[in-house]
Amino acid sequence: MRASDSLLHSLLSDTMTDVPVDNTVSARTSAPEGLTEAEEEELRSELAKVEEEIGTLRQVLAAKERHCGELKRKLGLTTFDGLKQNLSKSWHDVQVSNAYKKTQETLSQAGQKTSAALSNVGSVISRKLGDMRNSTTFKSFEDRVGTIKSKVVGSRENSTDPHSPTGSGDKSPQDNAPF
Repeated sequence: MRASDSLLHSLLSDTMTDVPVDNTVSARTSAPEGLTEAEEEELRSELAKVEEEIGTLRQVLAAKERHCGELKRKLGLTTFDGLKQNLSKSWHDVQVSNAYKKTQETLSQAGQKTSAALSNVGSVISRKLGDMRNSTTFKSFEDRVGTIKSKVVGSRENSTDPHSPTGSGDKSPQDNAPF
């Protein structure tokens, strides 16, 4: 037994004796061309050793995976915890990536430009409404509305109808004015 085989065997001494290993060598066929029977026998022997090592490594891996699972169970770690940890790490990796930083900068600049544009639009609308209010057309319209208002309010004051919208008449006409 080689040194690496004895090390693997010692690792498995207590835990892996119940796992079956298929150590059979493939059925014997005729010697491939160019190989002597001695070379073929040497290759088959090496193949058997490699297959045995593979089986041993599978047993070691299975034992390590069981041990890992037991440790995680004892620590209270679940698959969900591992998934959360992986997602957190992935999100952190995305945030520190150059593409994310460039996208964040671009969106920030776009937001600032949009905000400035909306502010300018608001200022223009406000100025235009002020200009419109100072226009002769608006003043003429305002005068006509005022005249109509005074006629409506005046007719209410002269009314003695107790069911009138002005009520008992003790409120000033300005209190009930719609404008």
